[in-house]
Amino acid sequence: MSETSSLRIAVVGGGPGGYAAAFLAADLGMQVTLIDPEVNPGGVCLYRGCIPSKALLHVAKLIEESQQAKNWGIEFPEPKIDLSHLRTWKEGVVKKLTGGLGILSKQRRVEYIQGRAAFENSTTLRVSKTDSTDVNLSFDRIIIATGSRPAIIPALKLNSPRVMDSTGALNLEDIPGSLLVVGGGYIGLELGSVYAALGTRVTVVEMLSGLLPGADRDLVLPLHKRLEKMFETILLNTTVSSLKEDGAGIRATFEGAGLKEDQRERVFDRVLVSVGRKPNSEIPGLENTQVKVGQRGFIEVNKQLQTSDPAIYAIGDVVGEPMLAHKASHEGRVAVEAIAGHKVAFEPHAIPAVVFTDPEIAWAGLTETQAEKEQREIKVAKFPWGASGRAVTLDRPDGLTKLIIDPHTERVLGVGIVGAGAGELIAEGVLAIEMAALASDVAMSIHPHPTLSETVMESAEVFFGTSTHVFRPKRG
Repeated sequence: MSETSSLRIAVVGGGPGGYAAAFLAADLGMQVTLIDPEVNPGGVCLYRGCIPSKALLHVAKLIEESQQAKNWGIEFPEPKIDLSHLRTWKEGVVKKLTGGLGILSKQRRVEYIQGRAAFENSTTLRVSKTDSTDVNLSFDRIIIATGSRPAIIPALKLNSPRVMDSTGALNLEDIPGSLLVVGGGYIGLELGSVYAALGTRVTVVEMLSGLLPGADRDLVLPLHKRLEKMFETILLNTTVSSLKEDGAGIRATFEGAGLKEDQRERVFDRVLVSVGRKPNSEIPGLENTQVKVGQRGFIEVNKQLQTSDPAIYAIGDVVGEPMLAHKASHEGRVAVEAIAGHKVAFEPHAIPAVVFTDPEIAWAGLTETQAEKEQREIKVAKFPWGASGRAVTLDRPDGLTKLIIDPHTERVLGVGIVGAGAGELIAEGVLAIEMAALASDVAMSIHPHPTLSETVMESAEVFFGTSTHVFRPKRG
């Protein structure tokens, strides 16, 4: 019998971090209880986030490509959208994946309790089940994986079905004639793209000077240009000062130095407020433990994801940014390994971020913007997709791949990509960064032709001035 087989572990929250932790703990021989309000594991990501949004983005991309096909001599009739059927298909995707996780739970003999947990003390939970019964359960270790929820701006809080958060937008109640998206981050742009493809006139308002404030500007530029064609209006350096019911719509008032008079007020059929997310750290009874919560609402943890209470660990959105499903999953595995007594720490060099718009934007490791703030000396090698044979065959030469390189060691510190399928390409950059690859390692790795992955190799060649498809004249 292993040392871990006698450990009783509870995981509170069944999202990508929670179920990854629960499954690994079971694989290591621990007795595992997973607690979540949903019928099956999956969390916000599978039920109301990553998965349904990507299903709809796939539909949006198909509609756009059918229109773009005119450039290739192929014309399709105007698409007919059966909204009910589309909704059913999206929900079917969610049901298939969450149902699969339910089966995996049973196969691993994870005790799955549908309900909500409250702390009686550091090792005891009171679980209020969905069948209206309560039970107290004691454990050796507890992992908090309660995730996050959409943030709300108090001034824009309006009790109206026409004002939606991301969850409401994914429900696809109808295809509104006009939609205001408050916030130019990834959630707002992804969902705005879906509605625009379905035929909605979309206006995006961002309080800062550019869309996707966390991304490098050269990566955002191709997306911005494409969205200007898709969306009715993009207003930067602009805030929404108020939302009010106005007959069959919502009247929005805008403030911004560069606004024209006719842009200061408009009525929209629907409004999507997408201004970030807040951690779900207000767990009942948490004050009965030694767990500490910081000023921004994140639970404080060490590199092993252990809280200030030795018996309690925390992972995912509830412990801090970036709020990403894959980061939560990795943290969940680290926490379980730590509980099992293995020498482990959560200290990645690269956590990839992907914006699933069209074009997609992805980055990992050090960004150019971050390097400038930290006054770090770097070299940036860029390969334009206009020089990529594969990108041209796809009629998508609007992309860019770049490497952030240490000029002294030639080590790859960061990778940024904008273009079709950037989210699939970024994993190579993550591997290069984590393995401390040099630019020469990337350049000498043979990539298949013709592929978009070649742009990573040729970016490294650009660094040395030897890219086959980009000419750089010699100096002197």
